[in-house]
Amino acid sequence: MSLLTAVVRSRRTMGLFIAVMFAASAVMFTPHAAAGSGRGVRAAAAAPRLPLLVRRSSDGRLFSYEPAATGAGLRAGVDLGGGYAAATAILRANVSGAGNSDVYFRLGGSLFYTAERGSGTRRIGPGWDAYNLLMSPGDMGGAAAPDILARDADGALWLFQGKPDGTLLDRVQVGPGGWNTMSALAGYGDYTGDGKNDLLARSTGGTLYIYPGTGGVTANAVLGTRISAGTGWDAYTALVSTGDNDGDGKADLFARDAAGALWLFKGTGTASAPFAARVKIGASGWNTADAFL
Repeated sequence: MSLLTAVVRSRRTMGLFIAVMFAASAVMFTPHAAAGSGRGVRAAAAAPRLPLLVRRSSDGRLFSYEPAATGAGLRAGVDLGGGYAAATAILRANVSGAGNSDVYFRLGGSLFYTAERGSGTRRIGPGWDAYNLLMSPGDMGGAAAPDILARDADGALWLFQGKPDGTLLDRVQVGPGGWNTMSALAGYGDYTGDGKNDLLARSTGGTLYIYPGTGGVTANAVLGTRISAGTGWDAYTALVSTGDNDGDGKADLFARDAAGALWLFKGTGTASAPFAARVKIGASGWNTADAFL
């Protein structure tokens, strides 16, 4: 039984849930804390080469697909366990270093963090049902751990800097509004070649934009002026990056089409032409997943 399954079952007995989860929570964090100020600028490290994590919609099991040993593509999936169907949001974050399958997940408005394969789950805090989109772009501001981006109902975007224990710093506003015109957020690395992690955002009209990271976390100055990466991206039902898939040191992008095929867009590291021509790495079957991370 996965640790997430245990958490879900323990919620049926509230006393046990409170005792277990609050004992595991060395630090509690409420996502409505006052916005923090910037913590300086630091260039991001080279794009990590992380596995693609996929939640199967039929039973909520989580699978890990490691990058192929050479070239682009993925190895056969490895089953990481079940119980994830109850999560209303799930996102990956390589917090523990060796734990490439670390995840955050939301249950009943509370956010939890669990290290690879369910070891060391902790409750981060309540109030996360205020956000209709959660994702991790990696380390945006130099806190030495992956961060979380969250969009609220008014369309404002917020950054939560990660800490090495999986907890989070107070939120910083990335943008005061307008982010509800975006149908997807993705990215895990540098797409402009300046050494700083960037954000990819697809508009409801199908245009993909690169929002260059500034390397800092000053309110409303986390991202620079957006750059168009082309139109037609509404042909894809899922967009996700795990960093560098093909081993060339540049951040790539996965996209799933309506037929269930999986495509890899290799990153070039150049803002004016950020991706090479797409490569099909999965002919079909990827539409059995309801979450890519």
